[in-house]
Amino acid sequence: MKRGRILNKDLNEIIAGMGHGDYIIVCDAGFPIPNSAWRIDLAMEKDVPTLEQVLDLIKEDLVVEKIAYAEDIKTYNRPLYQELQRLFPGITQEAIAHEKILSEMAAKAKAIVRTGAFNPWGNILLYSGVDVPRWFDKEGVIAPDYYKDRL
Repeated sequence: MKRGRILNKDLNEIIAGMGHGDYIIVCDAGFPIPNSAWRIDLAMEKDVPTLEQVLDLIKEDLVVEKIAYAEDIKTYNRPLYQELQRLFPGITQEAIAHEKILSEMAAKAKAIVRTGAFNPWGNILLYSGVDVPRWFDKEGVIAPDYYKDRL
């Protein structure tokens, strides 16, 4: 049996297949997932599992370089915004138009992970990054300045 906390086969598969710059969307229960998307449906009932539970599990296995979310959450869902600050300290963040997440970003996502969250604007993009200390650990290899803060 594997050691990590994530037991879902599809979720493990998508995380293992992520490359630098790929992103997944971890969404609330009402997100309109395109038929063409790789759907990983974890929803069981209202708020089971929660968005926060799924994000917390994924960030243990995925090197998250950047997150993005609907610009609306800063005003209309302050608790979620504060939770994202707690879960992803020091990670680059981008607020984008909710409509763009629903259309353009959903169409390009590597996968969409549906939670049971009833959490307005609870659609979070997680961009895969590089484990800088492990990537630049060979003798003579120098990390560029934009990675220095991650060494």
